[in-house]
Amino acid sequence: MKIAVIGTGYVGLVTGTCLAETGNDVICVDINEAKVKQMQAGEVPIYEPGLDLLFHRNIEEERLTFTTNLADAVKDAQIIFMALPTPPGGDGAADLSYILGAAKDISKLITEYKVIVNKSTVPVGTADKVKAVFAENTSIEVDVVSNPEFLREGVAVDDFMKPDRVVLGTKSEKAKKLMTELYGPYVRQGNPILFMDERSSELTKYAANSFLATKITFMNEVANLCELVGADVDAVRRGIGSDDRIGKRFLFPGVGYGGSCFPKDVQALVKSSDDYAYDFQILKSVMEVNERQKTILVDKVLKYYKGNITGKHFALWGLAFKPETDDIREAPSLYIIDALVKNGASVTVFDPEAMANVKNIIGDQVNYAKNQYEALENADALLIATEWSVFRNPDFEKIDSTLKNKVVFDGRNLYDLQKMIDLGYYYNSIGRKLLTL
Repeated sequence: MKIAVIGTGYVGLVTGTCLAETGNDVICVDINEAKVKQMQAGEVPIYEPGLDLLFHRNIEEERLTFTTNLADAVKDAQIIFMALPTPPGGDGAADLSYILGAAKDISKLITEYKVIVNKSTVPVGTADKVKAVFAENTSIEVDVVSNPEFLREGVAVDDFMKPDRVVLGTKSEKAKKLMTELYGPYVRQGNPILFMDERSSELTKYAANSFLATKITFMNEVANLCELVGADVDAVRRGIGSDDRIGKRFLFPGVGYGGSCFPKDVQALVKSSDDYAYDFQILKSVMEVNERQKTILVDKVLKYYKGNITGKHFALWGLAFKPETDDIREAPSLYIIDALVKNGASVTVFDPEAMANVKNIIGDQVNYAKNQYEALENADALLIATEWSVFRNPDFEKIDSTLKNKVVFDGRNLYDLQKMIDLGYYYNSIGRKLLTL
């Protein structure tokens, strides 16, 4: 099939590359000329494990191409994916200007039937708005399909190639046939393609992400209570996670959720609910708790130093909002850094992939280390914000010889409590026993 993908951000590039991998001819469009030239030269502009292999293979086999020319992209495409940003506005509502603007541009270029696919995360009713744009600008028949993505950064290629489910919102039998043909190779093991109306499909994405955000936040609240009552959150997590009605995933406590999806999608669902005069109280509480959780490590630091960290120097391991990505959008690390600096401390950071992105945002507010151990030099304590695998089994002899004091504030519960006791650390983690020197 001939496919066009409008937008080469995280979702667009993964989508386009993975669609090419099953034999489709895919042309990806972006208005950023420098980025398009970079991709044409074989450079992957984002970090995502496994993407580079598929990217290079499909470019070499001429199934994946890139352009800034929208007309060239949509001319022969049977299906046009819109994978454009929908950033939150000041009121939390998703900004649809990129989606509706692209729809208008496409509507003036097409000369035959097309399936227009909303791949971006959009509020309920967006498909109707896109249909209205086409109706206003062309008499050519189109079908607008809602096809939300469920890609997890760090495993996005696997998620696309072997999806748990494919959600498609359309009432058109013609569109259903084309989309079933397109997605058939990805669900050969029997995972479902779920057809539904467009509004249900749009809400499914927001509901899924908001539920997972709620699950994370609930566990963080349980962890905070564990510290007060003397319980162990790891034991509680295993106890409730073994109940198959609850499940084991998304029960690990930490310093809050971040990234491009959960914060934005929860906020957008609350705004949509407000628009319909519904008070979605649980999600408002989720946002409030998560905001507080992002700086819980700093609260622990301030308590340890009796409220005064002026002149203190800290090492921070982890900047990305999660491991296996360079994404720092709404990352707890940024909130931790801001709070430490505002309280008079200095910080040296290390992350395997995300340091360049942090530097682009906060510049020289912090020092950037070449490796995790260099970050410890002259540091009074170590803080951990991201659970990268490289941090899980560190050389504690190197830590002991480099860190000024054996003091660790762990926002991801990476280390065994008994081991930290044996090593003689002050070890303050989330929802577990406090180990003091």
